[in-house]
Amino acid sequence: MIKRILDIIIASIALILLSPLYFYVAYKVKKNLGSPVLFRQVRPGLHGKPFEMIKFRTMKDATDAQGNLLPDSERLTPFGTMLRSTS
Repeated sequence: MIKRILDIIIASIALILLSPLYFYVAYKVKKNLGSPVLFRQVRPGLHGKPFEMIKFRTMKDATDAQGNLLPDSERLTPFGTMLRSTS
């Protein structure tokens, strides 16, 4: 019980302290890629149980003439490259 309360307190403090950074990253993503700034990705969790993870976008939704998505290397923005290298 004490660990749970301590986890909530520490996470709340971290969220408050890091919120200016999150707002800056959201602003840069919105400026470079437009909306939406965030997307959900399903990942395997504990014992293979899937969970949704919310992430900042780092790639454009660019397509070729046939409507197929371009390779990741062509869709990744410079800011997205920096964001991925620091995560």
